[in-house]
Amino acid sequence: MNSRSMKLSNQSGFTLVEMAIVLVIIGLILGAVSIGKDLQRDAEYAKVKQKFIDQWVSAYNAYYQRAGVVLGDDETRPQIMVNGFDYIAAGTASGGDMTAVSPPNALCEGSQGPNMTRNSNNNLHSFFDNLGIRMPPGRAEGSEDRYVYLDSNGNPQEIQVCFQWNNPVEPAGSGNMMVITGLTPDLARSLDQMIDGKPDAQEGMFRRQGVANGTPGGPGVAWAETNQDSFAGTGTNLDEDQIITVVANYKMNQ
Repeated sequence: MNSRSMKLSNQSGFTLVEMAIVLVIIGLILGAVSIGKDLQRDAEYAKVKQKFIDQWVSAYNAYYQRAGVVLGDDETRPQIMVNGFDYIAAGTASGGDMTAVSPPNALCEGSQGPNMTRNSNNNLHSFFDNLGIRMPPGRAEGSEDRYVYLDSNGNPQEIQVCFQWNNPVEPAGSGNMMVITGLTPDLARSLDQMIDGKPDAQEGMFRRQGVANGTPGGPGVAWAETNQDSFAGTGTNLDEDQIITVVANYKMNQ
């Protein structure tokens, strides 16, 4: 073979097999990146539950164990209501029909969530500090009731927890509740799956605020909004949109 032929041979391009291998490798890399983003979001949702929601449940239960009553209840005349002291102070009489009772105001650290009336005279800090119970770290000192995360568009969202008592006709469930605001629909469904074993907005310990219970034994209700819905309006699906948030009620054991 002369030198000219050798030069042409050395300049030959990729074979079809080599091109196919390169394309497969590129596809695997792109797939791994996409899967990695989903895994990262799943890990963030699990972190929200473990590092924030679960720790607030533990703090609530620690208060009950130490005080003998639920958060804000009266120790000498317990009502088994969050902020039951205000229920007594208001002179409310149920006459045995708890469906007619006006619930005491919610206990929050900062501003209250939708459809909630906050007790401005008391805050979570004062109750936990009185018993020497440390609150979860939350967002920062003084903002322990809040947690910041990124939604699927990369915008910061802030969760806040409050506590309140719901009477038996409340659609989101009766009894003592942790009210959680600032949840994207995707995060709410994920928390519902982890807490109740299935995402259902109207049943279980974790429910959406304001969703009426359906026919007993009938199908559940989906968390209606999606991550395509924004604060500006539904269905816009722009990359820069801040995703709409929903409010959930998480039933406490005490």
